[in-house]
Amino acid sequence: MMISVASLSLMGLALGALLGTAARYLAVAEDPIEGKLKDMLPGSQCGQCGYVGCSQAAAALARGEALPTLCPPGGKSVAEALAAMMGVKLDLSAVVDDGPKLALVAEEICIGCCRCIKACPTDAIVGAAKQIHNVIREACTGCAACIDRCPTEAMSLVPVPVSLQHWIWPKPAATAATAA
Repeated sequence: MMISVASLSLMGLALGALLGTAARYLAVAEDPIEGKLKDMLPGSQCGQCGYVGCSQAAAALARGEALPTLCPPGGKSVAEALAAMMGVKLDLSAVVDDGPKLALVAEEICIGCCRCIKACPTDAIVGAAKQIHNVIREACTGCAACIDRCPTEAMSLVPVPVSLQHWIWPKPAATAATAA
C-alpha cells in the first residue's frame, strides 16, 4: 500500500515539474496591446463582430485587420476607447448607439424550445424544455444572440430599465454664460 502511494506521489511530482518546465519554455508571448484591447471589449463572446470571441476580435484589432467599430454591444463608447488605444481616427456616423439593452421574454408566446438558452453566450437565460424562460438581468449583455434563434419571436431587446441599481445622475444642460 505504501509503495503504491509513494510511487503515485513521485510520479505526480515528476509530471508536475515536467509540465511546469514545459509551460515556462514553450509559452507563446502574447502581444501586450492585444491583451489591453481584449480587456476593453465587453467579453460577452457573442460573435456579432464576425469573430468567434472577444480574444480573436482583439487579435484582429491588434493586427490592423478590423476596425474599432466592430463591437455592436459595446457601442460608441467602446469604439472610441479602442480607437484611442490604437491611435486611429474614427468615423462614428455608422455606429448606432441606443444605449444598453437587455433581452426580454414575452411569456405569453414562449413555447419553451430552449433554442435561446443554447445561443446565449453568458447563460443569462434560464428555463427548461416546454417551460417559460426568463432572463437574468445582471448576466445579460444585450448581445442579441437569442433574438434570431427564437422561432416564435418571443425574445426582444429593451432598454435597461431605470432602477436604483442602474440610475445615473443626468448631466446638466449646457447654458450660455451670462455677462456680469
